[in-house]
Amino acid sequence: MKDISDQHVKEHLKRLNPWWENARMDDQMQNLRPRAYLVPIRNLLLESNLHRAIVLLGPRRVGKTILIRHLIANLFSSGIDAKSIAYIEMDHPLLHGQSLEVIVQHIESMSPDVTGLRFLFFDEIQSHKDWEKHLKPLVDYRRDLRILVSGSAAAALKRKSTESGAGRFTDFLLPPLTFPEYLDLREEQAAIHRMQPGHYILDDIDRLNEQFVDYVNFGGYPELALSPVIRSDPERFVKSDIIDKVLLRDLPQLYGVNDIQELNSLFSLLAFNTAEEISYERLSQRSGVSKLTIQKYIEYLEAAFLIKRVFRVDRDGRRYRRDRNFKVYLTNSAMYTGLFGIKLPHQDEFGHLAETALFAQRFHESVHLNYARWGNQDCEVDLVESSQFLKPIGALEIKWSNNYVSQPKNLRGLVKFVRNNKLQLAWASTRSKFGSGTIGNTKILQWPASVLTFHYGSIAVNGHSNDMVPCIENISRFTSSTD
Repeated sequence: MKDISDQHVKEHLKRLNPWWENARMDDQMQNLRPRAYLVPIRNLLLESNLHRAIVLLGPRRVGKTILIRHLIANLFSSGIDAKSIAYIEMDHPLLHGQSLEVIVQHIESMSPDVTGLRFLFFDEIQSHKDWEKHLKPLVDYRRDLRILVSGSAAAALKRKSTESGAGRFTDFLLPPLTFPEYLDLREEQAAIHRMQPGHYILDDIDRLNEQFVDYVNFGGYPELALSPVIRSDPERFVKSDIIDKVLLRDLPQLYGVNDIQELNSLFSLLAFNTAEEISYERLSQRSGVSKLTIQKYIEYLEAAFLIKRVFRVDRDGRRYRRDRNFKVYLTNSAMYTGLFGIKLPHQDEFGHLAETALFAQRFHESVHLNYARWGNQDCEVDLVESSQFLKPIGALEIKWSNNYVSQPKNLRGLVKFVRNNKLQLAWASTRSKFGSGTIGNTKILQWPASVLTFHYGSIAVNGHSNDMVPCIENISRFTSSTD
């Protein structure tokens, strides 16, 4: 019986890293636009004062491997020696049983003339047993290495990184495509442009809304956003290639889920009710599953970046004690398309999907996001942003309607909340119109949901604070600006 030799491993590593010979990325990669997160993760990798391994996290198929490829090409262009950069697919059969230390030794033996830093990219790291235990010594004792690891089993990576990598690993979450990224990747010209932080030029709100509807249905995954073939069958791409792999493989392996069908049914129910308020009691009644089991399942789904829970606060912005009500949002509205089909802007479900898409721009920020509900049905606010001291500092009511533009006082829940918390500014979304009004000491700005989604996506990508009051110039001049 033949064994895998060192020579087999080295030949494979050479095939994975053709730039060792010609110092260039393949033409196909050069034609793909990089995601906007390339710059911040590159800065993190090159930060000399932060000697940690980067753990690139995110849902399946959001472009982690492509981002690594673009990062490697970026390092080339900045003058870094191509032989000092190594990409390793850890799920290849030739690398099974190979320790990280031995792989590093092979790489060093193939490029002995490299001096200074080496950049190592371990993809699909979750296929390596106890990867975090093998990575820690490299971080501790090899100061000449800059290491990034990534993988498709996001929940497993996050768990092991948190448990074993304190002080040694830095997690970087790559979310689904933001709305600005989606517009930038498309061949069609975007109907809105970012001029500087908080300053946008809008060409045509009707065309922007068409692009927004497209984003809501297809926008979160780069392949789904750009490939006509995949778009023609989103159910197969999203459900088979993404959701089923998480529900049928990643989570059962990580958490020992015995009843996979039960987990699958719960996720479908949660996805169908994205942006709706639910409770463990109602879910248990609907599914026949115990509340404790449902709570665990939801924690698993959240760890896998499929859903995000948002919790309720009262009229003062304080969390309820022992409150069992909460909202669940898909982290990517395109998952709804993959499960239940395309929704058009005139359909009732689209309002919840627009809210989901807007919320998704902010899920990976380090901010406290809640929703407010108290008293009767009029006492609700879709998004409440709180300070680190849990004091409300912002409020947004998300509507897919123009009905409140001329009568902002009819946004009763929002009005009550801002009065009670003495907020100077509040927001409400519309379908296509802009509006501005003052109620008491509070200014209420109303912008189209597509524009606000672009605004929050720009903040997420560019890292600027949203404390500013953004302004917009409208080239078509068919509606008033709020600058």
